[in-house]
Amino acid sequence: MFKSIINLFFPPVCAGCHSLLVSNENVICTLCRHNLPLTNHHLNRENEAFKKFYGRIPVEHTSALLYFHKKGIVQELIHNLKYKGQEEIGTVLSEWYADDLKNLEILQSVDEIIPVPLHKRKLRERGYNQVTNFGTTLSIGLNIPYNPNLLVRNIYSKTQSKKNLLNRSEGIDTIFDVAFTKKDHNKHFLLIDDVITTGSTLEACSHALLKIPGAKISIVCMAMAHS
Repeated sequence: MFKSIINLFFPPVCAGCHSLLVSNENVICTLCRHNLPLTNHHLNRENEAFKKFYGRIPVEHTSALLYFHKKGIVQELIHNLKYKGQEEIGTVLSEWYADDLKNLEILQSVDEIIPVPLHKRKLRERGYNQVTNFGTTLSIGLNIPYNPNLLVRNIYSKTQSKKNLLNRSEGIDTIFDVAFTKKDHNKHFLLIDDVITTGSTLEACSHALLKIPGAKISIVCMAMAHS
């Protein structure tokens, strides 16, 4: 009843186009959902996301659910997720993607889901990590434990989207570290983030995780930047 009263005065709108949602729609309207640019990376192991890390880091699997285009629906979704507190966007995208990923043989050996972490200061400023709901929902859908404590960010840095390619790459390997014990040896980690852009952040996180003896890395993201 309380929710009905709230909806009466503040009716829910689509996180993609801001049109009013009808009773059977959740977070994203039917039209936006049909117009989302799906990558279908899960259908091809050597997809463009996987190839992005050739010669940079050894990865077992890499994929993203959506293509990220400037001024597109996905950019609006990610913006609302990161800066407008609409964490439920991560939940919805994860529910969709878990259905595609749960039958992939390469991911059957994953031991833990690891989010790209925020620095403690950034976490206080934003109030949440934008990939938390994505990760915890994947954890349920794939039946894989979610571990937000293994990978840590040592250095506070400005928003990556406001840096150029050169600055993103400079010194990035010093930003992340791992707090591991012997029980973490020989595990397959699924590293998750919101958007694959240059891949520098994910590469740095992977280098940190690969400090763990016997570690294997896979990467899954909500979206991938696409020209």
